[in-house]
Amino acid sequence: MRLRFLGTGTSFGVPVIGCRCATCTSPDPRDRRTRHGALITEGGRRLLVDTPPEMRLQLVDAGIEMVDAIWFTHCHADHVHGLDDVRVFSERSRAPLKVYAAADCEATLRDRFGYVFDPRIRPLAGTSKPEATLTTLHAYEPVEVAGMTVTPLPVPHGRLDVYGFRVGDLGYVTDGKSLPDRTVDALRGVRVLVLNALWFGNPHPTHFSVEEAVEAARAVGAERTYLTHLSHRVTHAELDARLPAGVMAAYDGLEVDV
Repeated sequence: MRLRFLGTGTSFGVPVIGCRCATCTSPDPRDRRTRHGALITEGGRRLLVDTPPEMRLQLVDAGIEMVDAIWFTHCHADHVHGLDDVRVFSERSRAPLKVYAAADCEATLRDRFGYVFDPRIRPLAGTSKPEATLTTLHAYEPVEVAGMTVTPLPVPHGRLDVYGFRVGDLGYVTDGKSLPDRTVDALRGVRVLVLNALWFGNPHPTHFSVEEAVEAARAVGAERTYLTHLSHRVTHAELDARLPAGVMAAYDGLEVDV
C-alpha cells in the first residue's frame, strides 16, 4: 500500500493570500501547501481522500489518470469544493464514481452538488456532468472501498465529527481535536499514522496543535507518524528540527510506503 499526500495545508493554503511571513515567502518547496487531500493506492486500485479546490492540479502533478472511489472525511469547503473535477473519471469509466461519506456530509453533498448525485439530471446532448453514487458511512463499521477494507473512525471537530479511517496498517485522521478511546483502540497496531497539526503552542478549538498531535501519536504507538493540515505559522524546517523521533511533517507530493 502506498500513500501520497496530495495537499497538506489548512483551509487558507500556503502561501496565504497577501501574507509575507517566513513560511509564505519561503523558497523551500515543502512550505507550499495546497488544501488537504490524499491518495491511497493498493493493487492498482486508488482511493482519493477528499476533493479540495486544488484537486485537479494535485492529480495532474501526481500523474493520476483514474481513481476508483472517494472518501470524504467531512464537508467543510476546503475538503469538498473540487468535487466537480471528478467529471473526468465518470466520463472515462462510463460509470458513476463511488463516494463514501457520513450521513451529515452526505446530506450536504446532495444539497450542494445535487447535479452530481441525481441521475435524473441529464446533461444536454454533446455535454457532460460528473456522476457519482453515495454510500453512507457508519462509525466503526468496516466497509469495502475500492477493494480495500476500511474502518470509519470518528473524531471530534467542533460541531461535527470528522471520519478518519484505518485501512490495513495505515491510520488516517485529519481535522481532529482529540482521539476518542474507541478510535485509539481501533488505531492500535498501525505502522503508519497520519494526524492533523496546525502549529506549535496556542491550542485551537477544533484542531490539534503540534504538541497535541505528538501526544495523540504516542497514545496510538505507530512506528511512523506524519503530520498534515499544517498552517503557515510553522515552516517545514522548524518542524524537522523540533519533532521527536518517529514523527515527521508531511509535504505536498510526499509518497510513503505503508
